[in-house]
Amino acid sequence: MIAVSAVPSPGGEDFLAYERRLWSQGYVAVAGIDEAGRGALLASVVAAAVVLRPGTCLDGVRDSKALSAKRREALYDVIMKRALAVGIGVVDAETVDRINIKQAARLAMKRAVDNLGIIPDYLLVDAEVVPAPIPQTAVVHGDALSQTIAAASIIAKVTRDRMCEVWDEEYPQYHIRSHKGYCTREHVAAILKHGPCPLHRKTFLRNILAQQPSFGPDLGL
Repeated sequence: MIAVSAVPSPGGEDFLAYERRLWSQGYVAVAGIDEAGRGALLASVVAAAVVLRPGTCLDGVRDSKALSAKRREALYDVIMKRALAVGIGVVDAETVDRINIKQAARLAMKRAVDNLGIIPDYLLVDAEVVPAPIPQTAVVHGDALSQTIAAASIIAKVTRDRMCEVWDEEYPQYHIRSHKGYCTREHVAAILKHGPCPLHRKTFLRNILAQQPSFGPDLGL
């Protein structure tokens, strides 16, 4: 049985409020979990799980979306050095199409937890439920309210961005390096010009490809 709660921030401006409360209750290995790539048109969704030692405060760690790429890279190294454990979970585009993005994100999060190398006592999850028999709290906007979730958001984002660099070399016509697979004007134009590549999520492209019906039948859309 999974114990799940969804509660407001217990500590106002205290970025460690959730963690302090859990540490005070005897939970030592508290894992923050977040994902990157949920809304992308292309490729994998990537999740990270991060466990920090009780009392750890990482200066500058915040929601990855509020940081520059350069700052995220620097904080990635800090988190990897200071964390008790880090796990990464990846679910590819084919699986996203098969089970839908919500379930794919949850699966990526479960894989991240499984890859921690330790069994966490408690999970702090950014607005999701992880299918694991571990007590957990779903924190809405958790990457802006919890340091541990924010750390996971940075690890997930940097990991996926680095994967985008590889995908860009494989499929340079889509300019993945610049938009990271998201729905930008540049990306849509490339899809309409070249058609989707094997990395694209077919279920995310129906409206876009309606502008170019000739692509549909070959893709099973």
